[in-house]
Amino acid sequence: MTVFVSVLGAMLLLEELFVQPTRVSLIILSILAAIVIFFTFIYCYAFVCIIYCFYFCTRVHKTYVKFICITQYTNVLKMSKRKISIADIARRAGVSHSTVSRALRDSPLISPKVRAEIKQLAREMRYVPNAIAQSLQTQRTNTIGVVVTSIADPFYAEVVEGIEQVARTAGLSVLLSASHRDFDQEIAAIDNFHRRRVDGILLTDSRISKHNTKQVEQITVPTVLINSQTKDQPEIFHSVAINDYLGATLAVEHLISLGHTSIGYLGVGDRSKSNQQRLEGYQITLSKAGLPQVPEWVAINVEEQTRINDVDTGQKMLPKLLNTEITGIFCYNDMIAIGVLLACHELGISIPQDLSLVGFDGIALSRYVTPSLTTVCQPMLEIGRSAMQMLLDLLEEKTIENRVVSPFLVKRGSSAVVKNTF
Repeated sequence: MTVFVSVLGAMLLLEELFVQPTRVSLIILSILAAIVIFFTFIYCYAFVCIIYCFYFCTRVHKTYVKFICITQYTNVLKMSKRKISIADIARRAGVSHSTVSRALRDSPLISPKVRAEIKQLAREMRYVPNAIAQSLQTQRTNTIGVVVTSIADPFYAEVVEGIEQVARTAGLSVLLSASHRDFDQEIAAIDNFHRRRVDGILLTDSRISKHNTKQVEQITVPTVLINSQTKDQPEIFHSVAINDYLGATLAVEHLISLGHTSIGYLGVGDRSKSNQQRLEGYQITLSKAGLPQVPEWVAINVEEQTRINDVDTGQKMLPKLLNTEITGIFCYNDMIAIGVLLACHELGISIPQDLSLVGFDGIALSRYVTPSLTTVCQPMLEIGRSAMQMLLDLLEEKTIENRVVSPFLVKRGSSAVVKNTF
């Protein structure tokens, strides 16, 4: 525009200096000036419009790209917040819902190649199968419930390990609960497992007997008992149990073979079947050996109807036996025997020089105390595996039989030949 105005000004100046201006020439110059101004305006306006359109399109493009990115991010965020479904996989793969479902279940109706591709896509999308939906189809939750006496019990820790080994191989998950040797808590744990729709239940140290008709009728899934503590266990249940009587016999015979004739028994006061059978095995073995049965040689914590800490029981009850001049003690379990070891250390009694000691169970800790503990060993892993396999057989409606497992003696440093008292 500046150029055209300058040209117009120059033309007017030249006309005024060298040419006599006329009315016609002024009109023509005015028209030319108007034309120049008009086209200059049009050109500038067009230029401005082009610049503005370019700016506008750039902003629209950026806004569109930003909208697409936000939309995609939002979709990803939504997908991450909710569980990926078979429908999502089908949509991504471009196949039907039924095709994905069959591929994930390894149906022979779907080719191996398609199965592999769909499974790979499912992994990439972090698909997790819906256990509830699967259980509705199969009527199975692939879970089993295990009730133990205590989570801290070292004996049942190894039993549960055996259970879990077999369950894991079978694709089952293990749910754990504790009864604390209390009947009501045991029933509450079973009821909780029922609400969770477990496929089967394993009960350790169960207090349920066939006389608990109402409670037994409420158990509607296959159930296996491990070391049941009632003599009259329900007939509808199957069981795996240790031969407690044989274990007690092995322990007492070992002490007798070392020359001990004054042998005590340290038991628990919860009136369990295991305690009764081990005490019976102790008494009958003494009788068969022609040794006397002295009531003072048996120490059972009858003050407590429920079990206290077994180590504390051993420490608390040992003084009652020391006054009877016994030379060997058979303990109800390893934890009680460890309590006796601690008490002897405090009292200055040397094991096994002054007193021989035999435990029961064969827990891992018995190998590491000083001296290492002679014990009647229960094959804990085997008991757990056997009970879990029995439960699997029941789930498959196979015929099974109850099993009694034999313990074995492990000789270590806590027992020795009796000292010559002459």
